[in-house]
Amino acid sequence: MKITSQMVKELRDKTNAGMMDCKKALTENDGDMNKATDFLRQKGLAVAAKRADRATSEGLITTYIHANGKMGAMVEVGCETDFVAKTDSFIEFAKDVAMHVAATNPIGLAREDVPADVLDREKAIYVKQALDSGKPENIVEKIVGGKVDKFYSEICLLEQKFVKDPDVTIQDMLNQIVATMGENITVKRFARFAVGA
Repeated sequence: MKITSQMVKELRDKTNAGMMDCKKALTENDGDMNKATDFLRQKGLAVAAKRADRATSEGLITTYIHANGKMGAMVEVGCETDFVAKTDSFIEFAKDVAMHVAATNPIGLAREDVPADVLDREKAIYVKQALDSGKPENIVEKIVGGKVDKFYSEICLLEQKFVKDPDVTIQDMLNQIVATMGENITVKRFARFAVGA
């Protein structure tokens, strides 16, 4: 299939990946837009994994304040160089994360940030629900495991579905910007504020 510049532009607009990366993704997937998107996301994962051990001592702190002025969030996003911290893509990513934090109120950045007592309480509830519904004990463990994974995806920032695009998680967005920028980028910390909370 012939890959047109319009196809490349459409994929670039959808993924924010580089022109040559988009062309390669389309070529290797016979022009299939969905497969090309998945290809770029997988590439982003590979690039992110390669860069994960690099120090992110530059970056920025950004905020989001909801229109009513009663809720907001602050996030610190790190990168390797001051140059990347000043790019529009990096700034937009940081602002999107801050807006997402304000909207979803995650408990922690990743699974290891969830307090043990919170996790234990949830597991106990899931076990009781499964046993009360008459499930055999050997199945209960699998059910609880699935429910715990779903719980993590709802409360851990990096695993949450992005509020503006539920097809991608915050981790997917992070992997994409790492692939686009070519250096390690991390969400270091965040805080959410609400009047009266």
